Amino acid sequence: MSAQPIADNLFTDDMSALLGARNRETGQIFFPLPLTPADNIEPVALGTRGTVWTYTVQRFPPKPPYIGPTDPEKFKPYAVAYVSLPGQTMVESRLTGIDPDDVKIGMEVEFTVIPLDPDAPAEEQKLIHAFKPVQGE
Repeated sequence: MSAQPIADNLFTDDMSALLGARNRETGQIFFPLPLTPADNIEPVALGTRGTVWTYTVQRFPPKPPYIGPTDPEKFKPYAVAYVSLPGQTMVESRLTGIDPDDVKIGMEVEFTVIPLDPDAPAEEQKLIHAFKPVQGE
């Protein structure tokens, strides 16, 4: 069995974007996709580029129910940000591909998928969403 998303309805089928929801009456877009169809929503692929609205740095292993690596000897701090997706919504996400001390509010980032625990065996891998800095274009 290969790596699997950490939750249902998190990604589009091809995993190229996050799956959000649009309220059919108001047009408001939000994330994550609700699990009840009674919410009058339709799934919508979210934009894959945005900007860091704000962030914090996780400097110690999270407590349960977190299922990622928790060994304090192996833990590496990482940034968690609210990423503003233009015209859509904000998404709370891990930032990857950048040292937490180098993160800046307003920096451009793009969507990616990463393993929650890169050291876990392949059959146990869970995939999470993340954003990484946009490299030169």
